[in-house]
Amino acid sequence: MIDGASREVWLHRVVFVALAIVFLFFRLMPGSYSVPMVCPPDDMWCPALTWIARMPGPDLLLCIVFAWTMRRPDYLPTLLIAGVVLFEDLLLLRPPGLWTALVVLASEFIRSRVALTRELNFGVEWLLVSAMMVAMLVLYRMVFGLVLLPQPPFGFAMVQVVWSILCYPLVVFLSRVVLDLYKPAMGEVDAYGRRL
Repeated sequence: MIDGASREVWLHRVVFVALAIVFLFFRLMPGSYSVPMVCPPDDMWCPALTWIARMPGPDLLLCIVFAWTMRRPDYLPTLLIAGVVLFEDLLLLRPPGLWTALVVLASEFIRSRVALTRELNFGVEWLLVSAMMVAMLVLYRMVFGLVLLPQPPFGFAMVQVVWSILCYPLVVFLSRVVLDLYKPAMGEVDAYGRRL
C-alpha cells in the first residue's frame, strides 16, 4: 500500500507529465502565424493583431521545472525532466538533446543550491531564474552558430524568453494555490523524517 508521502510525490510527477503533454499539444496546433491574414483596408487594428498573433508564447514547461525544482526538488527527478524535455525536442523537431541538456544542467544547478534558494525572497529568486533563462538562450544560440545551423532571429527568441520571465510569477502563484507547492522551512522533514 502506498503511503501518503509517496502518493503526493507521484501525484505531482503525474501532474507534471500531464501539463507537459497539454502544453505540447497547444504548441503543435497550427497557429495563426501559419495562416496568412488579409487585413481589410478599413481595419486599423488588423496589422497590430497580426503582429501579436505571430509573437512566440512563453515556455511554461521551463517555468514549471524551475519553480518546482526551487520548491520541492524531490518531485522532479533528473530523469523525469530529461525524458519529458527530450520528448518535446523530438516532437518540435529541435536538435535532440541540446535543449534537454541545458534544462537538465539548469535544474541541477538549482537542485544543488536548494538550501541557499530556500532563503531567497521572491524578487531574488525571479532575478536568478531570469538570468538562467537568458543564459540558456545565449548558450543554445551559440551552439547553433558553431555548427552553422539555421535559427530564428534573436529578437524572436528573446521575446519568448521575456514572456517566460513574465509568466514565472504566475506559475509560482498557481503552483502554490492549486497544488500547495511551497518552499519548505529550515529543518522541515517529510513523512520519512528526511530533511527537505
